[in-house]
Amino acid sequence: MNKPELLVTPTKVEDIIPLCNAGADAFVVGEERYGLRLAGEFSRDEVREAIGLAHSKGRKVYVAVNAIFHNEKIEELYDYLKFVQEVNADAVIFGDPAVLMIAKEVVPDLKLHWSTETTATNWYHCNYWGRKGAKRAVLAREISMDAVVEIKEHAEVEIEIQVHGMSAMFQSKRSLLGNYFEYQGKVLEVENRKQNKNMFLHDKERNNKYPIFEDSNGTHIMSPNDICMIDELQDFLEAGIDCFKIDGILKSPEYIETVTKLYRKAIDLCVTDPDRYEDEKDELLQEIEKIQPANRQLDTGFFFKETVY
Repeated sequence: MNKPELLVTPTKVEDIIPLCNAGADAFVVGEERYGLRLAGEFSRDEVREAIGLAHSKGRKVYVAVNAIFHNEKIEELYDYLKFVQEVNADAVIFGDPAVLMIAKEVVPDLKLHWSTETTATNWYHCNYWGRKGAKRAVLAREISMDAVVEIKEHAEVEIEIQVHGMSAMFQSKRSLLGNYFEYQGKVLEVENRKQNKNMFLHDKERNNKYPIFEDSNGTHIMSPNDICMIDELQDFLEAGIDCFKIDGILKSPEYIETVTKLYRKAIDLCVTDPDRYEDEKDELLQEIEKIQPANRQLDTGFFFKETVY
């Protein structure tokens, strides 16, 4: 049984070494201008430093260039992708075909991971982008475990899934919060919205609170619960899924580090001693429940249920 990569999202450069020690195999970093819903903002110098630190520990770093790009940013991508290659990033995460086309032109040897968060729902789609040059497909969060396993059986590329954290339910390029507050005659500092973790949409009928924030990429509404699959890893491992992602957006560094340690233990047990994993997986789940924010219940996402919010 192959051991999948454990991919983690640090909030800052200082997180890299502790997360390496916690068991992370790879990291996602980037800057808001080019990447969507990052756990932390990394300037070019910080991207360079993060890669150096991770590589010193034998880990990988993927740079997020998965924003939705309009015409005015296209020229910037040439320079940014050259920079990403110069600092020896292990791959670029992309969703917009413009990134793939420009990468082929200026950095043809740079590894590409296709990630749209919504449209990777069948193996034809994954293989289409694979034949265009992508080496990995990041599957949508809204598909079942059976669908994930079936996609992996037919995929010609590596397959990545999210196993922990919140997921995006909605994105608009429009500044919906800013426009609303302006309509109300109130001032809204948009650049601070991502740091404000106390903004929610309230759904009284379902008793849910949906985190919402706004940045230069628009407005983002997140899931009311956190995915947690630490006690349900067997089928994914048996299917040969290549990468498990822990998404730490809107979480503290301490939380991300602890969750990384627990998933590292779970993965290692599941691969080397499945019977012991069966005995201990409930305890691992309980350890996460102890540090879980009171307003963020854990669930299994859509892996075992229909796509209904």
